[in-house]
Amino acid sequence: MFEIVLYQPEIPPNAGNVIRLAANTGARLHLVGPIGFGLDERSLRRAGLDYADLASTELHADWASCVQRLAGRRVFALTTRATRYYTEEHYVPGDVFLFGPESRGLPADLLGALPADRRMRLPMLQGNRSLNLSNAVAVVVYEAWRQVGFAGADSGPD
Repeated sequence: MFEIVLYQPEIPPNAGNVIRLAANTGARLHLVGPIGFGLDERSLRRAGLDYADLASTELHADWASCVQRLAGRRVFALTTRATRYYTEEHYVPGDVFLFGPESRGLPADLLGALPADRRMRLPMLQGNRSLNLSNAVAVVVYEAWRQVGFAGADSGPD
């Protein structure tokens, strides 16, 4: 379906929320190091990552290895430094959504390597800095999934 990339995530509960989101939407999660928390089973449980066994998650030592793994896919970076809203794109299965670390966002050189039309933002009221990382991921993934008709979703009670 879709690929979610957390570049150098720092806060375990945010990663936990995104793992749960990936498990519930069929997206694959990529964690790009260095990661700001432990990935041992105890740390994952403590961070609320109990959905880890239900989600498809891949770890990458660095951005270069993640890029190699996702070669040929469209990468959309979410950043407050973009002018285009995430709703202005028509998403297709296989698209990649890239999110930066909570404290600083994506680095300028990484953003600069992507075409301007692949840098997206979420609307916010003037003067606000950013949304919580896991909330931003949820907004974008659900919009992309909506665009493809919620493919694979449970149709509800019988």
